[in-house]
Amino acid sequence: MTALDTSSIVAVIGAGAMGAGIAQVAAQAGHRVWLFDTHQGAAAQAISGIDRQLARLVDKGQLDASQRRVIAARLQPADSLQALADAALVIEAIVENLDLKRQLFEQLESICSAHCILASNTSSLSLTRLAAGLKHPQRILGMHFFNPAPLMALVEIVSGLASDPQLAARLYDTADAWGKQPVHTRSTPGFIVNRVARPFYAESLRLLQEGAADCATLDALLRDAGGFRMGAFELTDLIGHDVNYAVTCSVFDAYHGDMRFQPSLVQKELVDAGHLGRKSGRGFYDYSETAERPQPQEISSPLHIDSCAVEGDLGIAAPLITRLQQAGVQVTQRAGSGVIRVGTATLALSDGRLASQRAQAQGIDNLLLFDLALDYRRAARIAISCAADTSVLACQQVVALLQRAGFKVSLLSDTPALAVLRTVAMLANEAADALLHGVASAADIDLAMCAGVNYPLGPLAWADAIGPQRLLTTLDNLQAAYAEPRYRPSLLLRRRATEGRHLHDT
Repeated sequence: MTALDTSSIVAVIGAGAMGAGIAQVAAQAGHRVWLFDTHQGAAAQAISGIDRQLARLVDKGQLDASQRRVIAARLQPADSLQALADAALVIEAIVENLDLKRQLFEQLESICSAHCILASNTSSLSLTRLAAGLKHPQRILGMHFFNPAPLMALVEIVSGLASDPQLAARLYDTADAWGKQPVHTRSTPGFIVNRVARPFYAESLRLLQEGAADCATLDALLRDAGGFRMGAFELTDLIGHDVNYAVTCSVFDAYHGDMRFQPSLVQKELVDAGHLGRKSGRGFYDYSETAERPQPQEISSPLHIDSCAVEGDLGIAAPLITRLQQAGVQVTQRAGSGVIRVGTATLALSDGRLASQRAQAQGIDNLLLFDLALDYRRAARIAISCAADTSVLACQQVVALLQRAGFKVSLLSDTPALAVLRTVAMLANEAADALLHGVASAADIDLAMCAGVNYPLGPLAWADAIGPQRLLTTLDNLQAAYAEPRYRPSLLLRRRATEGRHLHDT
């Protein structure tokens, strides 16, 4: 199956930001594009806006002036749906309303040729339900772009129960020819991205609600240790809490109230108050001109540490050894259970248990736990927590060691799996469940999360780096700590851990 030839006409219905963006993408790829909107003059206005976007690209040296004129000439407003009769592909980007979209497709079936592909840009509605009752449900597919469409690489190609696999392959090839990174997904609630991404927001919201740390600290940890471009609070402020909360509620309802997707009361309160984020001037952060951005909390130590002992295998945290040595710390390596001894303190990577619980179970005095990092060689910040009986001296010794290695250190309350580990574990767990249920391939799930929401590493690849068994242990301990189904491990993760295989293994 090949991509649509550039001689094929592409029609876009809906001249809002998303529709205009999709029209720009298709025109830049070489297609003649008809843009239709029910509001008089909206399509022409959107085309003018696209031309201004193209002019900015010319100013930046990213587009030639002659190319701008050619691309702009490909865009034409349509005065009726009937004007779209010759289109080979129609992409609707109207309001997220099932009945309205279905009515539109019913009209298009009688207008467009039998070979025309009818695609929806829906981000949440079932393609199976959209196609149900239509004369030719096999040609209804999803082509979910991300906003802004000209800049965001990902396109989810969504197949409903009746969708023709050959047409899905053609849309995939077409998106690829348009310079996008397409992925195939079944039509399940949230598709890939809006499903798998829910824990990114949910776990930070829960940590805030439990008083583990403040917004600025949790955001800084996800950025500076986890490698994410933004933390959950600054990202939801950017998205808009009305939008983000509504998506969470939609996914929660679609999965019949599965607690994995439970909406946050903290976020609901912001929505109820009208504190929607940047667009309202206030969300988790204050965006008024005079407001000062709160800084993440850090702790420091007056001590100087010259040596430590590493006992056993640190697993994914093994690069810490090299970082400590490069900082001038004398590291003695010996057999053990995967801990670092420094002064009177014992430091270990979290396994999902409370520090106090682990200290009691293993009979360890002065136990401190540290959090996951994307790359322990380069991470700027690290989170730690302490068991209840940990002395001030032991805490200072650990902080001094981590400071010596160049980390900024943030102390969280004694909370299961800390911040980054908890978030990544839940992202990987949701991705594993999506893989188990055949929503998409492992490669497409990881690509979707990297290209669609800029994750530093695909959640399944991250799970394989941590190790399925270690991740399973973390989730089992989280579930035991909360006694909630929210943290139940995916059957696929448990299976792969038992088999000693990775999630990317076929």
